[in-house]
Amino acid sequence: MSKTYRLGVLAGDGIGPEIVPASVEIATAAAEAAGVSVDWLNLPLGADAITTHGTPVPDETKMTLAELDGWFLGPHDSVSYPEPHKSALNPSGTLRKHFQLFANIRPAKSFPGAQAICDQADLVIVRENTEGFYADRNTFAGTGEFMPTADTAIMMGIITREATERVARVAFELARSRRKKVTIVHKANVLKLTTGLFRTVCQEVAQDFPDVEVDDFHIDAMTVHLVRRAQDFDVIVTENMFGDILSDLAGEISGSLGTAPSINASADRAMAQASHGSAPDIAGQDIANPVAMILSGAMLFEWLSARHEDPAIARAAQIADAGVAATIESGVSTRDLGGSASTSEFTEAVVKTIRDGAGQN
Repeated sequence: MSKTYRLGVLAGDGIGPEIVPASVEIATAAAEAAGVSVDWLNLPLGADAITTHGTPVPDETKMTLAELDGWFLGPHDSVSYPEPHKSALNPSGTLRKHFQLFANIRPAKSFPGAQAICDQADLVIVRENTEGFYADRNTFAGTGEFMPTADTAIMMGIITREATERVARVAFELARSRRKKVTIVHKANVLKLTTGLFRTVCQEVAQDFPDVEVDDFHIDAMTVHLVRRAQDFDVIVTENMFGDILSDLAGEISGSLGTAPSINASADRAMAQASHGSAPDIAGQDIANPVAMILSGAMLFEWLSARHEDPAIARAAQIADAGVAATIESGVSTRDLGGSASTSEFTEAVVKTIRDGAGQN
């Protein structure tokens, strides 16, 4: 029998309190259809946690998460937080750093019925998550940004063999389960030591995967290739900032950033987190697209299946994915995908599709 999974729910800010409950409702329906038991635990995070706990990421939240099998993380609106929280590491970065969630896995797959620029896209970007050119993740203490004068700002970028090797192995293992191709993205013609090391270590890891085809591109060229021929790519592995930029581009190419899911994972824990932001301008209007968050939850189910060798929760992931795809293909979608459904109407339609048996044959 499948185990009972204990999963955290962190709604976050902006549209988070709308799309996260939607994803939990659909994940619950999919789990029930697959015979999987899930216990959900709501935890404080974000602007509400500042009011109740004096910090956007309370210690009790981190302590509880450490005891769970995984969690759903909603978007945050940290730019609207009062100081000193506004200038501190944001909630997502705090959790990624605290739990060393080194691999950010971001698929981009076109949906039938959605307005995709490339209707044949089916790729995954594996982004190194702990260092690179993001100042909040590349130093032990303080940050990698500083200003020696009021008119000079300096940023450090850190690339290490250890971090590159572990994320490269995630990418190659993933490619083995897909179409067996990895593309390394770098800027070794200019950033020769840093992204040059990233490219070299990835190529060294490739020697352990002789069944996987490997190529590489500079980051600027890769943006062009994605727009022109996204369907030709399978798994893309790159450093932190490049991966962040490419995954937003890939999300739009495949339909909408509102359909772009992700998980952040280490060897022993993972969190589901949509690739998009908190969209405070549409918060509370019941019009946000919950697809990215729903599919992020399905990705977490897949990760749990691999970790616990549990085919039942993999089945739940498949049912959630199929329910979303069938609903969109039937013509029910939010307005960013060309439809007219509200967040709650779309959620209800997906739940009904699941309960009617979509994806369960």
